[in-house]
Amino acid sequence: MSLSIKSRESCAFDQISLGEVMLRLDPGEGRIRTAREFKAWEGGGEYNTSRGLRKCFGYKTAVVTAFVDNEIGHLIEDFIMQGGVATDFIQWRPDDGIGRTVRNGLNFTERGFGIRGAVGNPDRGNTAASQLKPGDIDWEHIFGKLGVRWFHTGGIFAALSATTAELTVEAVKAANKHGTVVSYDLNYRPSLWKTIGGLKKAQEVNREIAKYVDVMIGNEEDFTASLGFEVKGVDHNISNIELDAFKAMIETAVKEFSNFKVAATTLRGVKTATVNDWSAILWHDGKFHESRKYPDLEILDRVGGGDSFASGVQFGFMEFNDAQKAVEYGAAHGALASTTPGDTSMATRKEVEKTMGGGGARVVR
Repeated sequence: MSLSIKSRESCAFDQISLGEVMLRLDPGEGRIRTAREFKAWEGGGEYNTSRGLRKCFGYKTAVVTAFVDNEIGHLIEDFIMQGGVATDFIQWRPDDGIGRTVRNGLNFTERGFGIRGAVGNPDRGNTAASQLKPGDIDWEHIFGKLGVRWFHTGGIFAALSATTAELTVEAVKAANKHGTVVSYDLNYRPSLWKTIGGLKKAQEVNREIAKYVDVMIGNEEDFTASLGFEVKGVDHNISNIELDAFKAMIETAVKEFSNFKVAATTLRGVKTATVNDWSAILWHDGKFHESRKYPDLEILDRVGGGDSFASGVQFGFMEFNDAQKAVEYGAAHGALASTTPGDTSMATRKEVEKTMGGGGARVVR
């Protein structure tokens, strides 16, 4: 059974995401603590999917977020504009001159190498996006009047504050009302929840949001921590996950949340920070679909690989409404995104399809 997806002709946007977009500061091959210069990018777990769908797959996308109206806010906006993602729904907040009441988020990120893992050091307290609340966004205009085929958000944005959790619930309810497909990436981050109720609060919030989700994305740890599911025999180290155990986890989840039409995750065997075994699995309509395997995938920057997987899955369904193609596009897109720096994909659709077909890395001239 295929997903019920609106036609492109009936909607102003193929996809819209809701989430915080931060200024990523990257020391390249070095360490944050010893850096003397940083490369600037934009990035955010939810936004990265919109960027991938626009730049790699040519879909019309937009992001719902908020920035302070200052030079840093407009720098992040400029990155978003360069990526082709529509900025129509960005909320702007007045600058108080010091960041005492509201500010823009920064994310210092090390790529890692070999035995040294990647490190993320976000500086996002009191940001404009974290202060978004119900009533700030006209969802009726977005989903009802303009029309959107697919809406994506996730557990990172929902964890930023009590009001972002409430706004996420408001958004997914509105999308459901207007027949827009809703996807949600659980993306459990203990650090985001630890001062606002911890695991108990994470499960309370995510279980409420889950009632309105069509496509749930997350690994075994995400399902266990965010939704409270436990299956005996599951190895909690996702690097060494047993495929059968993950399947059991999904089957348990979809029994309680019968609204889930799709559940998907990447499967990473982490050998070093720069060498992973990579593949993906997707459940749809009672069947599991496994992607091509990418053993010993050499990684330049792993951050955002899962988001590129999510955008590839969204493309596969919106373009073909085919579960096997969705997981293949997702796995190939995520793999390619891991070979370039920054949060967002630099791949083309042609490269993704070549990778899906087993194409090698011979020089292209």
